[in-house]
Amino acid sequence: MIFSELVTDLQSQLRKDLAQIRFLLKKNPAMAYTRIVEIGKDVGKRYNIKLIVNFPKQGRIEEFERYGTRDLSLIINQDKKRFPIDRQIIKQKAVEILGDVKTEDAYMYENNEGVRVYTDSWKIDILPHSVHIWTDFDEKVTEFCNWLLDNVYEIK
Repeated sequence: MIFSELVTDLQSQLRKDLAQIRFLLKKNPAMAYTRIVEIGKDVGKRYNIKLIVNFPKQGRIEEFERYGTRDLSLIINQDKKRFPIDRQIIKQKAVEILGDVKTEDAYMYENNEGVRVYTDSWKIDILPHSVHIWTDFDEKVTEFCNWLLDNVYEIK
């Protein structure tokens, strides 16, 4: 359940600074982005995770109500190159929890490994050291990310 806790904490902290962020967006969008990134890093530190709030599409930074509800990167242990469990288990769990998704091996080079879970409209990149979630956190995505942090990244 650590993902649920982390996201709730992030959303709360972003809401606390929303007035400042909105002001900065009008005056200096780069400063607003920097502030959002700082908040993510501060929240992540409490969980021993480097947490990055991403805005992969133009205009998303202006969707204030969506902050912390999509497009996050969690860097857990930059040194890890292999999963503690078989990639096939991760793929099976993705289909079990998320339903109609595609899975594939990804980033398979120089003794590294990874898994991509995706549909036509979103993706989750799972690496031994990090997970990058490029979608909204609905109930199923949240459940899957909770499972990942418990079983793949072994964060309790």
